[in-house]
Amino acid sequence: MMMRGGEKQNSVTKTSVMLDSFREDAKTREEFLSLLNLPALRGR
Repeated sequence: MMMRGGEKQNSVTKTSVMLDSFREDAKTREEFLSLLNLPALRGR
């Protein structure tokens, strides 16, 4: 099998998307993300 891009053992890929009220309402999004404790996603 052939792979494209970087290849590193023990690596992790995470994908996220914000839809509906999470995308439109900053307060709702901030509350949800604070419950997940994922500060890296809050600034996007």
